[in-house]
Amino acid sequence: MDTASLRRTSYLVDNVRFPFCKGCSHTNILRKLNDALVELQIPAERLALVTDIGCIGLADGLFRDIHTVHTTHGRSTAFACGIALADGILASGQLHIIVLIGDGGAMIGLQHLVHAAMLNVRMTVIICNNFVYGMTGGQGSGLTPDCFITATTPRGNLVPPADLGGILKHSNAPFVVRTTVSDPGLTGTLKEALASPGFSAVEVLELCTEYAVPKNELTGRRLSEIAQENGWELGKLAHREGIPFDQKVRQAPAGAAAESPNEPPARVEPSPLDRPVNLVIAGSAGERVQSSATALGQAAASAGCRVTQKNDNPVTQGSGFSLSEVWVSPYPIGFTGIEVPDVVVATSEDGWNELRRRGTVGSIGPDTIVILDDTLTPPERGSIVRLPLRKTVTGANAAMAGALIAAHRLDILTEATVRQLAARRLGGSAPAFERLLTPVPAPTS
Repeated sequence: MDTASLRRTSYLVDNVRFPFCKGCSHTNILRKLNDALVELQIPAERLALVTDIGCIGLADGLFRDIHTVHTTHGRSTAFACGIALADGILASGQLHIIVLIGDGGAMIGLQHLVHAAMLNVRMTVIICNNFVYGMTGGQGSGLTPDCFITATTPRGNLVPPADLGGILKHSNAPFVVRTTVSDPGLTGTLKEALASPGFSAVEVLELCTEYAVPKNELTGRRLSEIAQENGWELGKLAHREGIPFDQKVRQAPAGAAAESPNEPPARVEPSPLDRPVNLVIAGSAGERVQSSATALGQAAASAGCRVTQKNDNPVTQGSGFSLSEVWVSPYPIGFTGIEVPDVVVATSEDGWNELRRRGTVGSIGPDTIVILDDTLTPPERGSIVRLPLRKTVTGANAAMAGALIAAHRLDILTEATVRQLAARRLGGSAPAFERLLTPVPAPTS
């Protein structure tokens, strides 16, 4: 077959109809993006278009054969980071990720843009800056020019606008361009950005003909003047080499990262668990309750189980209760709420009082295993196991000890794995833990 016949002449759908207002610059930007893609001839299956909320977000329905993701407001760059890193680290690394975002979404999600630039994540972000929130009535944004009239600044904007291109330039972005929609070189700029190996951003100053143009006597030629008046440099703001973040991760030496105490032992025996089970682990803030639940979950995952974990604690962080809800299952986990707990572990008055307050104690069933520090008053129902957790392994290790005893009783982990994890997590308290584990006192109802 003649390979020339396979050349793609457009990435847009057949007989494309752009849904934007008459004269809206979004149409021109998307046509120029299509032209750049045609020149590059990137296979459609290697393109992922991630769009934000806003008028420009309607673009994902205008392209054919490519991957599209429509996201929440301001979060398109964050979604794109996830796609890019998953592809670059876990797959082939051949996806070209394009983000389309407006000035409103860019400022709502500014931290996501900055973070992507700092990491140098492989993507091209096209910021369609028409100075207003066009979809919701023409309100001003963080990029609205000085003295600009909008629905929320009827006498002219008094708030100095951000220099988005400058922010990204100084956030380690290797390729940043600010241009206007009337720039005859826009196709070439987009083509260069798409061919960039790491993070690239193109801010396009453009026209909202519905809200910005009528109130501000705005024209395509006026865009360059607005940039100059607001101190926005046009052209190539940054162009330097940089190693994409996924490449850094792949090239990092195996021992470069510090070993986490939450990581499971090197050898974890397969879990004997044959059913979904849940645990509620509660104690005091600062006593490693949540990290103990994480350590248990990671060991269970290494043993072949599916795991979910939800944490809760007061906003004070270092005082009051700390709590984790954990599901462990040999099968995929759907609903992660806990209506009747299989196991409740409570190691302190703070945690036990919180379980009473939120109704967990009241939901304890007759078959629920309740592992309590022996200083706590047991509930009326459940299979009660009272142990001197705090006295034996200290308060800082009580949650881990209770979680390991629960994992042993529920067959989440083998006894050998429980002992390995205890030695790893409990340190000098591991020998004392042996007295709690073997034999486990018989439950009392």
